Amino acid sequence: MKFTSFPKIKTKRTVYLDHAAATPMDPVVFEAMSPFLQDEYGNPGGLYKVAREAKQAVDNARESVARIFGAQPRNIIFTGSGTESDNLAIFGIARQYADRGKHIITMSIEHHAILHSVEALKKEGFDTTYLPVDEYGLVTPEQVIAALRDDTILVTIMYANNEIGTIEPIADIGRAIMRWKQEHDRKPTDPPFFHTDACQAADYCELNVEKLHVDLMTINGSKIYGPKGTGVLYKRDTVRVKPLIYGGGQEMRFRGGTENVAGIVGLATALGRAQGMKEKESNRLIKLRDYLWAEIRRKIPKVVLNGHPEERLPNNLNVSILDIEGEALLLYMDEYGVALSTGSACTSESLDPSHVIVGIGKPYEYAHGSIRFSLGRETKKSDIDYVMKILPAVVERLREISPVNLQLDEQGRPKEDAKKPVFAAAFAGDGMPHWMGRK
Repeated sequence: MKFTSFPKIKTKRTVYLDHAAATPMDPVVFEAMSPFLQDEYGNPGGLYKVAREAKQAVDNARESVARIFGAQPRNIIFTGSGTESDNLAIFGIARQYADRGKHIITMSIEHHAILHSVEALKKEGFDTTYLPVDEYGLVTPEQVIAALRDDTILVTIMYANNEIGTIEPIADIGRAIMRWKQEHDRKPTDPPFFHTDACQAADYCELNVEKLHVDLMTINGSKIYGPKGTGVLYKRDTVRVKPLIYGGGQEMRFRGGTENVAGIVGLATALGRAQGMKEKESNRLIKLRDYLWAEIRRKIPKVVLNGHPEERLPNNLNVSILDIEGEALLLYMDEYGVALSTGSACTSESLDPSHVIVGIGKPYEYAHGSIRFSLGRETKKSDIDYVMKILPAVVERLREISPVNLQLDEQGRPKEDAKKPVFAAAFAGDGMPHWMGRK
């Protein structure tokens, strides 16, 4: 049997298409951070000049982030990552308001920083409702309201999904929760509170918390061309949270530990840069993303788009390439200098199928062949053309050695599964996510 030959490329290049995992640092951000990495080394907690200068830098960064959020500086808590910010929101609310209720609402396709946190709270007696999503990964305000109970203290719905890029109707959900609270004689200081993980959305979406009607919001630096190991939790004045880290009372006593001055300055600079260029950059990336998808459909048969075709991040394209293993494709593409992902970078060492792809009703075969292309500021059309010189041949070769050969119906679903309900593969029963059912 003669196999397809892998393409021969005279000059290999590096094409990084995994910006959803991490972004390169903006040179302007590095320049803003540099003084605090060596020369201006003071501890912001001191009273002498070098310490006061460090404190002023942190204060300036806090004011900058607050302006973008439409908030006050006192509402901004700097943390060590988006995951820490998510944890502070979830555990902080749960332990602060446990006497008011122990029910939390989230989505089945959340980031694991959320899913694992609410799972851990089960050991403390908390109950979680996992809202299913439609075939595009969307949840509705009506679903959220229907799930609210008298003992609900927190609703946490991510702004934009890190794998499939679907953007959730956060503002509509926030307004619906506000109306529910008013109808049930709940004050702004009463639960339930609304949190969103906006780490993937911060580059491209509206972040004004008054327009979004959120009580808590998470972002991080590594997704917005800022430094890794930095994060922010916005907390509305009417919300109280118990800290996770105790120490010297830094961050208004919500997060102990000497402030990472350089990181904080870098995050604030990166956020300002991202929001300032979001409209122009979004338009550019949408054209590149759509061009890539058109080329994939033209040159590779049996491919399926994952996520909403329109309500999605400008830089995100998640495609199930059937009859292959995604991990194998990544390794071959890496040989040509192309960096891609099969899903969340935080779970890349796991061979379990993506809970997001399965969660939108796709069979396991779709999940194992899902590839995430996430474009960035340095991505050019020539990069897409380079990828498309290589990708079709690699896919064809992998299919030749694959034991899987799915037959599809007109909707792009396996014929043997055509009559199954859309959520059949995603849930084990009673609305429980498949990853809980396996346990």
